[in-house]
Amino acid sequence: MDVQSVTAALKYTKARPATEAIPQLDEAASGLKSMAMDFAETMQQGESAAMSAMSSDADPHALVLALAQTELAVETAVTVRNKVVEAYQEILRMPV
Repeated sequence: MDVQSVTAALKYTKARPATEAIPQLDEAASGLKSMAMDFAETMQQGESAAMSAMSSDADPHALVLALAQTELAVETAVTVRNKVVEAYQEILRMPV
């Protein structure tokens, strides 16, 4: 066996832990997933309230409440998206 291949294998073994998932990032990803699921659920509730209001089965107060929650969720999602885009653009402006 060549000495260089043994050295390469040892260096790979030492570097392997650096490629493992970081638990904190897994928690952040699960948090983002839950936020996306909550957003989708809020949108679905608003849509169902609007559909039932069109068929005159719903309370007008419930419709207004569902639409306000939907509007707030959309505004929050747009704000988060804008902040992510702004951060990405700032990273692109950094000198290498």
